[in-house]
Amino acid sequence: MILLYSLVSYWAQKAVPYLGFFPYKELLVEFGLPSWISSFANFDGIHYLLIAKQNYSQWEQAFFPLFPLLIKTVSFIIPNFLLSALLISNLCFAIGLLFFNKLIKSWGIKSTWPIIFLLAFPTAFYFGIVYTEGLFFMLFVLSLYFLQKKNYFLAGLCAALSSSTRLIGIFLIIPFFLHFLSIYKGKLKDFRLSTFDFMTLLTPLLGLASYMSYLWATTGDPLFFFNSQPIFGANRSTHLIFLPQVYFRYLKILFTAAHDFQWYLSLFEMSMFTFVFTVLIFDLMRMVKNIKALRSSMMGYTLLGLSIFSLINIILPTLTGTFSSIPRYALFSLSFFLYLGQIKSRILKIGIVGIFIIMQIALLSFFVQGYFVG
Repeated sequence: MILLYSLVSYWAQKAVPYLGFFPYKELLVEFGLPSWISSFANFDGIHYLLIAKQNYSQWEQAFFPLFPLLIKTVSFIIPNFLLSALLISNLCFAIGLLFFNKLIKSWGIKSTWPIIFLLAFPTAFYFGIVYTEGLFFMLFVLSLYFLQKKNYFLAGLCAALSSSTRLIGIFLIIPFFLHFLSIYKGKLKDFRLSTFDFMTLLTPLLGLASYMSYLWATTGDPLFFFNSQPIFGANRSTHLIFLPQVYFRYLKILFTAAHDFQWYLSLFEMSMFTFVFTVLIFDLMRMVKNIKALRSSMMGYTLLGLSIFSLINIILPTLTGTFSSIPRYALFSLSFFLYLGQIKSRILKIGIVGIFIIMQIALLSFFVQGYFVG
C-alpha cells in the first residue's frame, strides 16, 4: 500500500498547489526523507513523532500514548522515527487485514468484497501513514478474533491496548459483553461470570484508565486528552452537541459560505457521515428484525455487537459538534463494509468501489500537500 501512496504523493507535488498550514511542518525536513515521503506525517503525524522523540509537550496529551511509544521502541532498531512509524502502521495494517479476512470467513461471509470496500474507501490511506489507524485496526480485529476463539487473555490484552491507542477502544466492551451473554443464550437472569471472565469484560477500559491515571499525575486533569481537543482546531466543543444541531451547522455553512476548499470539504464530511450512518441504521434494523435467528448462535451476538459498535463509532465524534474527521473515523465501522459487501448487484459494487478509489486518490493528493481532509 505504501508504494501506491508514494506514487500518488509524488504526482500530487506536481499537480496540487501546496498549502501546509499546520504546526511544526518545518520539522519534517529533519527526518532526511523526500518530501513526498515525509508528507505522510502531516498534521497529527508530526505530533506523534515529536511525542516519541521528546515525550508530551503542552496540549499534546490529546494524542493517545501507545503509537508514539511503539515508534520510540522501534527507533532503537530503525533510527529514523518517521520510517519507524511508517513501518508500524503498514505492518500492523497488513496483520489486521489478514485476521480480518479470517474473521469474516469464520462468520460464513465471503470476505472479498468487504475487504475491497475497506481498501478502496476514500480515507483508507490513513491506514498506511503516520496515524494510529493501522495500529488500532489490528488491535480491534485481533480483539474480536481472539474473543471468538475464546482466548480471553489475548482478547483482553488487545482490547486494553486498543483503548490506549484511541478512545473508541473502550466500546469494545459491547461486543465483549454480548459474547459472554451468548454463552447463556441471551438470558440475563442466568448471566453469571467467573472472576476471570468479568476481568476480561472490563479489559477494554484498562488502556484508557491507565492513560487517565498518567494524565492525573502529570497534569492534574484525567480528562485532559478530551479537554485539550479544541486547541487543535476542527471546531470541536467540550460540551455535548446533538446530531440535529450538527446538521444545522453544516447546512448553514453550505447555504451561506463561499464555495472554497473548506466548503467542499464540509459537503464531503456531511455526505460521508450521512451515507455511512444510513447504511449502519439499515444494518442494525436488519439485525433487530432477525433477532431470534441471531440469538441462536454466538456469531449472531458477535455481529450484533459489531453493528452497535460501528454505530457508536460514527456517532460519538459528532457529539463534539462537527463532522470533521468523520470520513476517517468511519474506517472502524466495520459493519458498514460487511453490509456493502452483501449488495447483490455486482455492477453497483464495482461502481461504488470506483467512486471510492477516485475520491481516495484526490484526498491523499490534497493531504500530502497540506490540506486537512480528515
